[in-house]
Amino acid sequence: MRATFLKNPLFRFVLTAAGSYFLWYVLYESWLKPYSNLDEWVISHIVAHAKSGLSFLGYHLTETPNMAWNHIAIEGTGGVLIGAPCDGIILFTLFSIFVVAFPGSLKHKLWFIPLGILSIHIVNVMRVIALAVIVSIDESWLSFNHDYTFTILTYAWVFTLWVIWVKRFSPLRASNRTISKD
Repeated sequence: MRATFLKNPLFRFVLTAAGSYFLWYVLYESWLKPYSNLDEWVISHIVAHAKSGLSFLGYHLTETPNMAWNHIAIEGTGGVLIGAPCDGIILFTLFSIFVVAFPGSLKHKLWFIPLGILSIHIVNVMRVIALAVIVSIDESWLSFNHDYTFTILTYAWVFTLWVIWVKRFSPLRASNRTISKD
């Protein structure tokens, strides 16, 4: 009975994903976050891309010497700050762990994960651009849209990527087997 349980693809997926996330969390919190500039590097790219996007859309940005490096402000507004919880690293990790843990060829995983991470980054940059525009319209809308609207949209994008992985690249898609069969 024990061997049958271990052969269950759903159990293996959950165990692999949970173990990988635990390992990532320990490494991130104990080594990457305190001893690297990973969060700052990602945030600096978000800021640079969001500033380019806002400028492309015709917005004039406030640039002052005393402005924080992670602050983006459309002229005449308080702007938005991008912090480590909003840099997308946890979403990159969750997305990658899901793809690695779910059945599929290594060949597809090697291109799907980087493209997925890039697309999540682009969605996050668009989120920051939208939040900066929202602040320029009515700053009182910022909190709701940050906490709900864009959280839901961003996680929905990650979920969509997972669905694409399962439907298009998993060997389980082509058979009548289900992930819980056994």
